[in-house]
Amino acid sequence: MDALEGIVSAANTLIWTYLLVALLIGLGVYFTVRSNFVQFRMIHEMVRVLVGSADGGISSFGAFAVGTAARVGTGNLAGVALAIGIGGPGAVFWMWLIALIGSASAFVESTLAQLYKVRDGDTFRGGPAYYMEKALGQRWMGVLFAVLITFTFGLVFTSVQANTISLAINESYGISRFLLGLVLLAITSLVIFGGIKRIARVAEVLVPVFAIPYVLMALYIITANITELPRILYLIVSDALGLQPALGGGLGAALLVGIQRGLFSNEAGMGSAPNAAATASVSHPVKQGLVQSFGVFVDTLIICSATAFIILFSGIYQSGEADGIALTQQALASQIGEWASSFIAFAVFTFAFSSIIANYYYGETNIEFITGDDRYIFYYRLAVLALILFGSVAALELVWTLADLFMGSMALVNLVAIALLGHLAFAALKDYRSQRHAGKDPVFRASNIPGLRNTEVWGDSKRVR
Repeated sequence: MDALEGIVSAANTLIWTYLLVALLIGLGVYFTVRSNFVQFRMIHEMVRVLVGSADGGISSFGAFAVGTAARVGTGNLAGVALAIGIGGPGAVFWMWLIALIGSASAFVESTLAQLYKVRDGDTFRGGPAYYMEKALGQRWMGVLFAVLITFTFGLVFTSVQANTISLAINESYGISRFLLGLVLLAITSLVIFGGIKRIARVAEVLVPVFAIPYVLMALYIITANITELPRILYLIVSDALGLQPALGGGLGAALLVGIQRGLFSNEAGMGSAPNAAATASVSHPVKQGLVQSFGVFVDTLIICSATAFIILFSGIYQSGEADGIALTQQALASQIGEWASSFIAFAVFTFAFSSIIANYYYGETNIEFITGDDRYIFYYRLAVLALILFGSVAALELVWTLADLFMGSMALVNLVAIALLGHLAFAALKDYRSQRHAGKDPVFRASNIPGLRNTEVWGDSKRVR
């Protein structure tokens, strides 16, 4: 077992410290410049599209909610605390920077997912596996990606999130973790057996329910400490740039852990959110590309920042006596009182449960890519429910390490694909901007991009044989 952990740890170091960070940052910068800074210049358009009505099926907001539910998990509570504990306040600066850059990658991959989505009854499905097969003509690549994301998100992360829920509630209220697992299993089964429409409806409710109170709480704490805000902002920037003695692990640690936790949190370029983006019923692929790009901002610049300010105002991180979720709990308790433990338990439940149902869907749509046999979907659902119960009572250190390895591998496969296909997203963006400048609500057809082939739902194009 020790030998296996050593091999997995070494592979993770290679992928996350060198290959993945360089590719994500490099492509993020390239996509930002190539798209003429789409994530900054079109923020107003992102909001306009997000609140617009659906063109039948799953709305833009519904798909946004599913993607945000998967992104916004316990990492936004524990992950930010861990980043500050290891890298100091400067890690927050690098998390912000990677979100600003990575949102361009999120735009590209989600626009591609819309371009190459397929019909699934009265809804749609798609994602990286689909554009790897249809646009690149590499089904083997799509199958590899589908296996990696199903294992990582659909199965392993399900166990991890169930584990986090059971631990948080057990520590706050003393309820049996096995009993909690049974309750969570029952609630999850009611959602996932209802298909993507029910998943989207639940996510549309849960995302505002957990995000809005948490952000309002952070705004209250910021307001109560408003005179300290300039000092905290200076602390974040100066620590990130090495302008003062390191408060964490030094400049290198702040940079590396900030980038890693930022990428892990917002998932931009990793190939997960496009599976949700493809479900939206919109008149133009770029609309959902913009919406999912906005999701990166919501995850990191709003929710992760809320956690960061709560921790930094408290000053508890300097003692080194707590990290992860315990640090967040202690920091919040120092600001609003001991009832913070119950508030965090509620936040953990809503954050983690929403991730479970969204991650489940990522696995389902990729199993459908590999095989259209409904029996395998049924078996997959049973496996998800079994892993919820297992995760509620188990210790998952090795599973976490394996999940990081599979997630990193999945991201590498997707990054290669979007690097090769990015020009199609930019062509779609050019078409979208042209129609908007003409005062139209953009409508897309495959013929709008010369040479575009193998799209199923946009008309006048060849179908995959």
